Amino acid sequence: KSRLEAEGFFDQKHKQSLPYLPRKIAILTSPKGAVIYDMLTVLERRFQGIPVLLFPSQVQGDSAPKMMVEGIRYLNTLRESQHIDVLILGRGGGSIEDLWAFNDEQLARAIFASEIPVISAVGHETDFTIADFVSDVRAPTPSAAMELAVPNKLDLKHTLSQKEEQLNRIIFNLL
Repeated sequence: KSRLEAEGFFDQKHKQSLPYLPRKIAILTSPKGAVIYDMLTVLERRFQGIPVLLFPSQVQGDSAPKMMVEGIRYLNTLRESQHIDVLILGRGGGSIEDLWAFNDEQLARAIFASEIPVISAVGHETDFTIADFVSDVRAPTPSAAMELAVPNKLDLKHTLSQKEEQLNRIIFNLL
């Protein structure tokens, strides 16, 4: 952590901002378990219809860091052709040993090099890993990551309706 911090990996000036409305969301997580289901449920509730590209990966154990690094690199090769605007790196809670893969230096370097903005969604609110520090945005939970990634469609419709009413009033007053 000290070495990465000294190299500037955690500096705010390197953080990419998230798009307001992503065209496609890439999720790098285990295809088994509640995490993917929870994130897709939140997406369906907030903004149905945004496509998702899942890169299945181990998120625990010795081979997990290498798989996640490969996933981040591969998804970045698809960024333009697949219109990927956000990448969520997700995993549910667990012990510090279960989350240890997210402290891998090569994974941190892959996250830092990603041209796609990365949301780290590892564990629960009290869990912190190196992936959280180097990512563009840290979400306290995988479900919260999806809430950060997409706006609520109903809120957008309400705002649009209000703006339409304002424009109609302005036009009416001008006429």
